[in-house]
Amino acid sequence: MAKVLTSEVLAGVPHGFSMREGLESADVLAGAPLVKLKQIHSADVCVMREAGGDVREGDALVTDRPGLLLGIVTADCAPVLFADVEAGVIGAAHAGWKGARAGVLEATLSAMEDLGADRVRISAAIGPAIAQASYEVAEDMRRQFDAGDDRFFAPGSPGHYQFDLPAYVAHRLAAAGTGRIADLALDTYANEAQFHSYRRATHRGQPTQGRQISAVALP
Repeated sequence: MAKVLTSEVLAGVPHGFSMREGLESADVLAGAPLVKLKQIHSADVCVMREAGGDVREGDALVTDRPGLLLGIVTADCAPVLFADVEAGVIGAAHAGWKGARAGVLEATLSAMEDLGADRVRISAAIGPAIAQASYEVAEDMRRQFDAGDDRFFAPGSPGHYQFDLPAYVAHRLAAAGTGRIADLALDTYANEAQFHSYRRATHRGQPTQGRQISAVALP
């Protein structure tokens, strides 16, 4: 079995954040089909009732059906896994800066509530993502954020900033009323032995197809 990372805020919920080698259903919940999306850096959420069928587009999945393994792939963007244990509702979101800025996290919470969850009971775990020290962005990206988001941008090289994606994701979750939030605080860019990083591979002119998988299920 592959080594997977877990978060204490999701204790008792089958889940895992993969490392470089990825994960399979047996690493999280044996026999559960892995359901994924064609991710498009959006705020679109898909309610999953069963496995199979055409692959849908979006950047978050939610379900109240036991035995489905909701999976997302990332390689610097933030994977976020959600659970309301009392309601029996889970979710998984792919939160790059575009999706987080567009509201994918809030949309996931709302979709979970539509299935009977209560956001004050929802726990959210932020998995491995690019950290602020590794994430230089240009002025044109900074201008797409509000003045109130200044705290997530530290001065960088001339005309550039260091963006704190995990902190921004945690802020959006907290502002939306999420009950419990935890960040694994693992930098995909800096930890080459553990994680794929799209940005690191791009900087080195290497293949960029490597991804981590993050998944959650109801037993």
